[in-house]
Amino acid sequence: MSSQAPNEADVIPLRRPQGERPAASPAPPREPLWRDLVGDVLRRERLAQERTLKDVADQARISMPYLSEVERGRKEASSEVLAAAAHALGLGLGDLLSRAQGELVRIAARQPDRSRRTSTSPYNGLCLAA
Repeated sequence: MSSQAPNEADVIPLRRPQGERPAASPAPPREPLWRDLVGDVLRRERLAQERTLKDVADQARISMPYLSEVERGRKEASSEVLAAAAHALGLGLGDLLSRAQGELVRIAARQPDRSRRTSTSPYNGLCLAA
């Protein structure tokens, strides 16, 4: 049997005690997830074309809720789903991935230098595997 009474619980205060300082250094900014970048590109393109989620989902032959989840970065879509969504928007899969990679490069350029390696590849760091 435990020495602690059955109804006792550890209490975590919601506020810092007066005079206590916050942590010295904030966490470094996190790199975005690929699914967030791809979803942002899909949503931006769909809105630029003034098309509804239902219209694009129907043309891509994927469910509207699933496309919504992909656009919000909640689902890690397969290459088949990404290609279908891209084609429904008049893009190729390469166009979609290239735009997402461009976003990643822009975001990385805004972050403080964290000993980034520079690429000598003509593909600017883009690597696709089958």
